[in-house]
Amino acid sequence: MSPRSKRSAPPAADLPLLQAIARSAQPAPPPTVTEVADLRRSLLTWYGHQGRDLPWRNTRDPYAIWISEIMLQQTQVKTVIPYYQRWLSQFPTVESLAAADQQSVLKTWEGLGYYARARNLHRAAQDIVERFGGRFPSTLAEAISLPGIGQTTAGGILSAAFNLPTSILDGNVKRVLARLSALATPPAKAMPQLWALSGTLLDPQNPRDFNQALMDLGATVCTPSQPDCYGCPWQNHCRAYSLGIQAALPMREASSPLPHKQIGVAVIWNDQNQILIDRRPQSGLLGGLWEFPGGKIEAGETVEDCIVREIREELAIDVEVGDHLITIDHAYTHFRVTLQVYHCRHVAGEPTPIECDEIRWVTLDALDEFPFPKANTQIIEALRANAPDRAEA
Repeated sequence: MSPRSKRSAPPAADLPLLQAIARSAQPAPPPTVTEVADLRRSLLTWYGHQGRDLPWRNTRDPYAIWISEIMLQQTQVKTVIPYYQRWLSQFPTVESLAAADQQSVLKTWEGLGYYARARNLHRAAQDIVERFGGRFPSTLAEAISLPGIGQTTAGGILSAAFNLPTSILDGNVKRVLARLSALATPPAKAMPQLWALSGTLLDPQNPRDFNQALMDLGATVCTPSQPDCYGCPWQNHCRAYSLGIQAALPMREASSPLPHKQIGVAVIWNDQNQILIDRRPQSGLLGGLWEFPGGKIEAGETVEDCIVREIREELAIDVEVGDHLITIDHAYTHFRVTLQVYHCRHVAGEPTPIECDEIRWVTLDALDEFPFPKANTQIIEALRANAPDRAEA
């Protein structure tokens, strides 16, 4: 790699400078045997002093490690820890998870987001019990064959649980390696190169600690903004640092603004003071979760007209739209939504699950028994906050 330099980094927004450097820079040569040995040694020494004390690092149980790896996908450690502990209390073994009903699984996961992860955990647990006798597979090919497990997740599990020399390439590691090699292209366009570098650097004698150290390096030192280069064990080998462009890497692909959808949502009450909820289809966004019915507000349509139309199309009933309850802004990975939520009264028709898997009339208190998406939990909170007013009405 490159010797240490004290050049200051350009701001991340200085794209013309970054692009000029990228055009003129030669591709980083593969690290030499001596460099690889020094990179391994310095990282493991740093990890011995600076590594984080995390609950899943105190076990060699493949099941517990697998749960942590899935929860950590696109979710911060501080958020994961209480969910991880609660999950293992609820489902302490792969057999207990496999035997659980999906609603219990989704309810335990509720609030972590990206619910396909929970559904895949459930399916994979059943797969492990049926195909592997309840033992997590110890080969890369078998691990990847399970629902929801890709190469980097499998590498993390197998190295942590069995100390196998399987490399990883999560978001933190991509960033570290892109800076180490001054990658002159977005990581998504250089995956074979990054996988090769991850495999080259992996310490075959201690892959467990090496992979954990590499993830910690990205999470605590080589951070997305303002990386702590002076606290980095790889500073002397970092090509981006020597060029003064560490703050501008990794390069990003141009992205379009997120679409923004306006949604009308109905809290439908019947004469028994019950609320109608429906369960989303298994496939697609938020599959298997419960929600308050509604849909997209079309151009030129009022919120009230949207709710009446959507409820008729989805549930084959007529409602009367009443008072506004709450407006909620929420962002998903690929789009944003604004939910306009209204109290409604059931007027006519027998509810039919036309575009959902199931419907139920439930009391306000019973809503806690069902797994809801995060935005819908805000609706429940608003309902409870307004319950006295509603009782007086």
